[in-house]
Amino acid sequence: MNHGPDDLSSTGEFDSDELALRRMLQQAVQEMEPRDGTLEHLRKAVPARRARKRQALVGMAAAALFIGTAIPAVVHVSSSTTSANTSNAGHTSQMQGGASQGKQEEGGESTSGGSAGKTEDKGKADAKGDDKGRTAGASTGAGSGADPSATSAASTPVCTAAQLGTPTATTAAPDASGTVYGSFHVTNGSTAACTVTGPGTVTASPQGAADGSKIGSLRHASGDAAAGLPDPSVEVTQLLLQPGSSYDVKFAWVPSETCPTTDPSTDPTPDPTSSPDTSSSAGSSTGGDTGTSTQLITEDGTADGSVLVTNTAEAGGPTASTTVSNACAGTVYWTGVLTA
Repeated sequence: MNHGPDDLSSTGEFDSDELALRRMLQQAVQEMEPRDGTLEHLRKAVPARRARKRQALVGMAAAALFIGTAIPAVVHVSSSTTSANTSNAGHTSQMQGGASQGKQEEGGESTSGGSAGKTEDKGKADAKGDDKGRTAGASTGAGSGADPSATSAASTPVCTAAQLGTPTATTAAPDASGTVYGSFHVTNGSTAACTVTGPGTVTASPQGAADGSKIGSLRHASGDAAAGLPDPSVEVTQLLLQPGSSYDVKFAWVPSETCPTTDPSTDPTPDPTSSPDTSSSAGSSTGGDTGTSTQLITEDGTADGSVLVTNTAEAGGPTASTTVSNACAGTVYWTGVLTA
C-alpha cells in the first residue's frame, strides 16, 4: 500500500495527532488566494528593495572612506600646529637669551637684550592702547548719561566777580496776559576757565507808583504762572565757563494788579484867586487832604509805576538791571543757570 505525502505514520516521524493537525492547517489555507495585482507588486517591490540596499551600502562605503581620509588630515594639522608653537617658543627663547647671542634669526643686528627691550616696549604700547580704549569708552558712557562739563567743573575754581565782567539785561514786550519776559546774559571775560555754581539772586524793586508790599520774587518751578520760562529740568547746578562763554538767567514779571488810575474830574486844581502865596506852597504835596505823596500821572490817567529787576551773580557781583514799565504789583519768577 502506497502512502501519500501526508501519510508518514509508517516512517515513524509523525504520530496520528500531528497528522490530524497538519491536515487541519492545510484545509484552513486551502481556499486562500492572492489578491489581484500581487504578482505585479512583487515584481516592482523586489527590485526597489534591492536598489535601496545597494544605495545604503554605497553610502556606508563613502562614509567609511571620508572618515579614513579625514582622521589622518586632522592628525597632520594638529602635529603641524604643535610644531609651529614649539618653533615659535624656541625662537622666542633665542630672542630673549643671554648677551652672548648676537643676531636674530629673522635679521637685524640688535642683540638679544635689545630684542627683549623691544618686546617689552611693545607690550607697554599695547597696554597703553588698551588703557586708551578703556578711557575712551568711559568718556563716551559719561558723556551720554551726564552733563559733559560736570566732571571738569568740579576741579575748576569758582568764577569771581572780576571774571564775569559786565552782564547785560533785556526785556521783551508784554504778552496778551501782560506778562513780561526778560533775561540776564553773563559772560566770562577773563582768559581762564571758571565754574558757575548758581544763578545768584534776582530782586524786584518798586519805582514810582509801584507798591513794594505787593511785589515779590520767586524761583521758577514747573506749573507756576510763568509758563513761558524754560522748564527747571534744563537748568544746570554747575557750569564750566570757558573764556568768552556765557550763561543766562531768565525771568518773567507776572502782574497781579494794574497800576492805579486817577479820575481827572476829581483832581484837586488850585484856584489862582484863592490860592495862598505860591512861594509858601512850593514843595508841598499835591494830594491835598488825602495825605498821599506826589505821583506822576500818564496821559490816560494811570499812575506811572515800574519795577527794577536786578540780578547779582553768585560771586556777589557783578550786577545787571532792567526796568519793567507800567508795573505796580506782581511777582518776578526767575530760573537757575541756563547754558547760553
